[in-house]
Amino acid sequence: MIIAIVGPTASGKSDLGIALARRFNGEIVNCDSVQAYRGINIATAKVPPEQQQGIPHHLIDIVEPTYTLTAVEWAERARQVIESIEARGKRAFLVGGTGFYLKALTMRFFDAPEIDPSLRPRLQKLLDHHGPEYLHRMLKRVDPKSAAQTEPRNRSRTTRALEVYFSSGRPLSDWQAEAPVEPTAYFDQIFYLVLKPPRQELYARINLRVDVMVQSGLLKEIEDLIASGIPPTAKAFQAHGYKRFVEYLLGQRTLESAIEQMKLDTRHYAKRQWTWWRAQSNTFWLDGFGFDERIIQEAAGIVETLFAENP
Repeated sequence: MIIAIVGPTASGKSDLGIALARRFNGEIVNCDSVQAYRGINIATAKVPPEQQQGIPHHLIDIVEPTYTLTAVEWAERARQVIESIEARGKRAFLVGGTGFYLKALTMRFFDAPEIDPSLRPRLQKLLDHHGPEYLHRMLKRVDPKSAAQTEPRNRSRTTRALEVYFSSGRPLSDWQAEAPVEPTAYFDQIFYLVLKPPRQELYARINLRVDVMVQSGLLKEIEDLIASGIPPTAKAFQAHGYKRFVEYLLGQRTLESAIEQMKLDTRHYAKRQWTWWRAQSNTFWLDGFGFDERIIQEAAGIVETLFAENP
């Protein structure tokens, strides 16, 4: 049995994860898609080594910003890490807000074809110039089934479906039909602790966090990465913590606009994260922030009971 600490951004998942890992002899497995990238630090809220309280953290800084880490690949890496942790007689705690990563761990997806690496920057240019609806209309022409299941403004899913089609010559929907999604061994073994702090308090914390990130040198971090050869179209720069500031550096918006849009993007992302977890099973909702002692004690009680019932 495995515990996953999930919830919206800025809700204190890392704090709660460390507290529970310390109490229950555990190690942390990152399931935040952006924290997997090396050099992408300030806007990802990675816990610095000196604040990890001696708890090993896995799957952080494992790929370059130009690399596209798919959910399926992350899930395979996570399985290997979890098996290693458990072989040492310890508990694995999954911590992060990327729900699709955890879905890939609990459900077996189709084996994707090899993707042509030149496609992503080309599709990104179309996205930048024409917007997500343009790519969605393109997807309608080549893969109407996938398009019907994808929101027109869902950049990630639309781009992924187009990459599969133009790399293999076959629609993503055909690949999926040949290998239906089915549960993995982890399907009923993962229990989710979902943080649900008061909405307005969370939004205020998100706004403050953005201001602190800017003051801490977020722009300098992005400038240095671009200067080192990382293109502005890199996968990591599409994260909500970076995209708007890349647009500012490219002259596409003002700094004030970038800051305000990042705050808005992050608040909207938090709402989508809540919506995602409401649809999941095996969930225990915690009405507060993960760094609150009351929530830590409540979570510890839940975990102790779960471990006792699922030895």
